[in-house]
Amino acid sequence: MMLLRLLPLLAALASSALADVAFTSPAAGAKIQGGGPISVAWRDSGYAPALSALTSYQLFLCAGGNDATNHIQLAAIMTQGTFAAGNVAQRTVSAGIGGSTENAYFLKMISVATQGGTITNFSPRFTLTGMTGTFPPNVIAGMATVQGTDGPPAIDAIANAPVAGGAAGAVQPAAYTVPYDLQTGLTRYAPMQQVPPTKITKKVPTPLFPTSAYTIATTPMARPTVVTTLVLSRTFSLSNRENTAAPVAQPTDDMAKFLARWED
Repeated sequence: MMLLRLLPLLAALASSALADVAFTSPAAGAKIQGGGPISVAWRDSGYAPALSALTSYQLFLCAGGNDATNHIQLAAIMTQGTFAAGNVAQRTVSAGIGGSTENAYFLKMISVATQGGTITNFSPRFTLTGMTGTFPPNVIAGMATVQGTDGPPAIDAIANAPVAGGAAGAVQPAAYTVPYDLQTGLTRYAPMQQVPPTKITKKVPTPLFPTSAYTIATTPMARPTVVTTLVLSRTFSLSNRENTAAPVAQPTDDMAKFLARWED
């Protein structure tokens, strides 16, 4: 009887699992010679959203902890992949991009859904041996917090289905954290504009973000592929109040005579 009561709950949990992409290679805990090719393979996990509901993807090699603040992208395995082209990818990465810490590395795949938005999946952890580089301090600290071979949890930023009344659901904030030039699809997402500070402290202006790569057009270019850019809604509020201080009296000295000249 108790099992029958649990079945609907288990089915609901399975249908909402964020595991559409299941990585099959590299295997969890695998050791791969650094400086050589990294072969990646994946399959449909059987949970929503299905691979058939995804269009394109970007695939990156990462290292560090499971929190977004303590892991980094080290190299791009594929920047313009399509699921229609298959479920494998391969690229050779330099041995100098990081160290050989055990299970320091994992893969990050950002997939674009046909209904809009993205979902980000992470592979199990593996080791690159014979590496000649080093990791930043925050990445090393992030590794120390990891136990086992699980990568970070998936990030669901797929556009929600319409809710009652016909209004579309809000996109998850994670969609706005993907760098703009790494996004694909008809809809792109931009972060919230920063609030101006109340005091200027910098003496030398410095850019907030690195410059973007560009190509000078020498022939007519193709039509733009981005239809809509959504900007994250502001999360702060403003309040106003009346200034109740009494106004300063008009001058009565020579300044009053000077001001009176302009009344004509």
